[in-house]
Amino acid sequence: MGLSNPSFVCKYLCDQCELKGEKESQVRSQDKTLSLTNTVLYSTCVAVNKLNMSSENKGKPAQFTMPTPLSNLEIKYTKIFINNEWHNSVSGKKFPVFNPATGEKICEIEEGDKADVDKAVKAAREAFKLGSPWRTMNASERGKLLNKLADLIERDILILSTLETIDAGKTFTSSYFADLPGAIKSFRYCAGWADKIHGRTIPMDGDFFTFTRHEPVGVCGQIIPWNFPLVMFSWKIAPALCCGNTVIVKPAEQTPLTALYMGSLIKEAGFPPGVVSIVPGYGPTAGAAISHHMDIDKVAFTGSTEVGKLIKEAAGKSNLKRVTLELGGKSPVVIFADADLDLALETTHQGLFYHQGQCCIAGSRIFVEESIYEEFVRRSVEKAKSRVLGDTFLPTTQQGPQIDKEQYDRILDLIESGKKEGAKLECGGCPWGNKGFYIQPTVFSNVKDDMRIAKEEIFGPVMQIMKFKTIDEVIERANNTTYGLAAGVFTKDLDKAMTMSTALQAGTVWINCYSAVSPHCPFGGFKMSGNGREMGEYGLHHYTEVKTVTMKIPQKNS
Repeated sequence: MGLSNPSFVCKYLCDQCELKGEKESQVRSQDKTLSLTNTVLYSTCVAVNKLNMSSENKGKPAQFTMPTPLSNLEIKYTKIFINNEWHNSVSGKKFPVFNPATGEKICEIEEGDKADVDKAVKAAREAFKLGSPWRTMNASERGKLLNKLADLIERDILILSTLETIDAGKTFTSSYFADLPGAIKSFRYCAGWADKIHGRTIPMDGDFFTFTRHEPVGVCGQIIPWNFPLVMFSWKIAPALCCGNTVIVKPAEQTPLTALYMGSLIKEAGFPPGVVSIVPGYGPTAGAAISHHMDIDKVAFTGSTEVGKLIKEAAGKSNLKRVTLELGGKSPVVIFADADLDLALETTHQGLFYHQGQCCIAGSRIFVEESIYEEFVRRSVEKAKSRVLGDTFLPTTQQGPQIDKEQYDRILDLIESGKKEGAKLECGGCPWGNKGFYIQPTVFSNVKDDMRIAKEEIFGPVMQIMKFKTIDEVIERANNTTYGLAAGVFTKDLDKAMTMSTALQAGTVWINCYSAVSPHCPFGGFKMSGNGREMGEYGLHHYTEVKTVTMKIPQKNS
């Protein structure tokens, strides 16, 4: 797959660019038509164009090679990772992992359950003891270890990108240019915070000296989803380790391969034994054992609202462990008639169809002002029909498969419900291909708020487009959901933008963009989309306990 033609590289990386030797200013002028979900890919195009336009390269083909996925990649790590060692499951059980693009079995993984979680907790508790190498380590050294881990991910980026594509059904371009850089940035961001988490002195009344300490919570159970396995792995362990906690990670049973590979890198980076354990297994066994465990101090979970409720209930029935939850969404995107329509079309298209719609923030309820509704529907259908499905390792492929048969069947059932309840199926709505779990890009118009497709999280490539007349109406309808994870607004009117950003009940509101997620910014939901925040400085707060220390002194002086 080595390519030296920059025009072709740019064409498949970002079909809106059409660089082909244009000046940088012309490249920048097209930036507004690009979704932020493609920022990394677009940056690659710009870099290629800069190289091609440089004086020393004028008239010569740019020296750019598209990374080649690894073929026949050996799956080295299939066991449970505890105490920096690889273990068979206590029960002797294994479970299969499948490639969603083909339906074929990739390998078998050791199946962890309660007994294995107990082993991991014992190791984590030992590593967290006062006087242990981890507890006595300088905070700056924790930061160095996280940076070292980021270095190792960069070194093995091709291996991890290939694993992520095989295991999660992602396109290789998304894995390599988006997910892996996102994980690396998360580790580096938290590495920078490691020696900057500190308390305050407080001038309380009386002859006292009072200060606060921010201490690690302790042993943290972290349950991650299948849609962004490596990004969510980084979002969970990086802030926890930055603050000095020990962690037990349960990856999703559908996608454990990159998490287990990370175990080898964690050991290589030099983290002490027991600081990180990785226990693959099923939710009702391994996940439930983490949630109910009396010696786990905190659980962080990303996944469905249904499972989030069970985890919170388990925490209450056990030791009242701290819980942060990032759960489902049914995110509204509001497009006013004064919006830049090209920008809104491209961004909402990517905001829904990116990773086959398997994103918690997918902008699946699109509200379009009445005067531009018909044009928006027509052009959205054109874009959906042009979307390329196929081999996830080919650079031209834009859409891969759904994660598994269960999710595939659920999406098709919701599509049928949309047709039965009276929504207009504009395109798609059927399976695609003769193997794997592919579904055609699907667009519904004339969708009513009480339809299942307008209320339930579909988690698939299904766009619903609704019509609105007034700002008050669309605010009420956008907020009429049990979810509150994210929202988007497209308008050139600053007053509308500010009004909507205040009125929308969501943890993140994007104005004239979508899916602009960064490790610098807190992420989480309102209502039944979860509790707490991940990443950013706010995310670190959930991984420390604040202790107040007050000392009697002979005399206080200002």
